[in-house]
Amino acid sequence: MNIAIVGATGNVGRKILEVLEKKELAIDNLYLLASSRSAGSKISFNGNEHEVIDLETFDFSKVKITFFAAGGKISENFAEIAAKHSLVIDNSSFYRMDPNVPLIVPQVNSDHLNDIKKNIIANPNCSTAQLVIALKPLHDLFKIKRIVVSTYQSVSGGGKAPMDELIEQTKQVLQNTKVESKNFTKQIAFNAIPHIDVFADDGYTKEELKMTNETKKILDNDIDLTATCVRLPVLVSHSEAVNIEFEKSFTLEKVREALDNFEGCKVVDERADGGYSTPLEAEGKDETFISRIREDKTVTNGLNMWIVSDNLLRGAALNAVEIAETLIKNNFYGK
Repeated sequence: MNIAIVGATGNVGRKILEVLEKKELAIDNLYLLASSRSAGSKISFNGNEHEVIDLETFDFSKVKITFFAAGGKISENFAEIAAKHSLVIDNSSFYRMDPNVPLIVPQVNSDHLNDIKKNIIANPNCSTAQLVIALKPLHDLFKIKRIVVSTYQSVSGGGKAPMDELIEQTKQVLQNTKVESKNFTKQIAFNAIPHIDVFADDGYTKEELKMTNETKKILDNDIDLTATCVRLPVLVSHSEAVNIEFEKSFTLEKVREALDNFEGCKVVDERADGGYSTPLEAEGKDETFISRIREDKTVTNGLNMWIVSDNLLRGAALNAVEIAETLIKNNFYGK
């Protein structure tokens, strides 16, 4: 099994390497690809140093699976070249809504891998990935009609530069010096910014529309979803306050049981001080944590939940590697 990672020097690329190490996949040859700027640098994997190769000159016929973790423009320019020779698992947004490309969270819709047309599989937006993995067992039981979700997203969703800026701005505030914003529309340190990605004509941001469209594609096109996405001064892990309206009646006991028994979910829901998950506790963990499970008494069959997950793992690297595992387990049945 030969594998390539495009964008191996970035946040998600390095997380994919960590996940591959942890899962001990049988990899014969690993090729780490990046721009010519990073070519020649070294990255450690399983105790060995691997030299980063220039993406532009790489021969994709050498590999069976290629992970793309370098942004939409790189995927637009190189994914279909790679897909002529290998299965592509793309972490960018470029192919997510392409009707000929399956958008996959393995625990939720792995059956969609039966219909791979372009040799490309899309990984969903990080905030969508953790949402649908908590929605799936509940939708199967009670059928979801409508969702209202407010996200509280970490700066790592924007890459390494925003993480560095949060740290630098925090120092500037504490030292009472001028705060400079380069990667955010406003100061992020000690603040909250209700704006992620560009605005559409209807007033929603692209991040909010991604959540709506991707949830429909992955889970059920009949679900209505509206979102407000907020960036917080948190380094890693996204949080979501989720309000769900079901078609069928439910009990909280059945909700907790369904979530706790679903692969990738973990209920942490004690009605006491500290009896819930926060971004800090989710960091570095594979699970999506669900807390604050309670009835919404203002609507028939309404439920409120709090969902927290490491966005670099569940929303990106872990999900991508689990797609690869599913393909391997099923002998690349989509190819």
